[in-house]
Amino acid sequence: MISLAEYAAMHGKSPVTVRQMAARGGFQTAQKIARNWIIDENEPYPDGRVKTGKYRNWRKNGRGQK
Repeated sequence: MISLAEYAAMHGKSPVTVRQMAARGGFQTAQKIARNWIIDENEPYPDGRVKTGKYRNWRKNGRGQK
């Protein structure tokens, strides 16, 4: 278990961003002890982006047009 600041540095993210994600429940192993957050160092950083191409060219196929 490491601090969220160390976890953020490992993944190249801002400590504020990682802390907000932990507070919203974005990590499975994040725990708050008093005012400090700890997390398992092997937990992957979640990537919520859609990578399937589902929304690719959505303006051209008529749904986004009025």
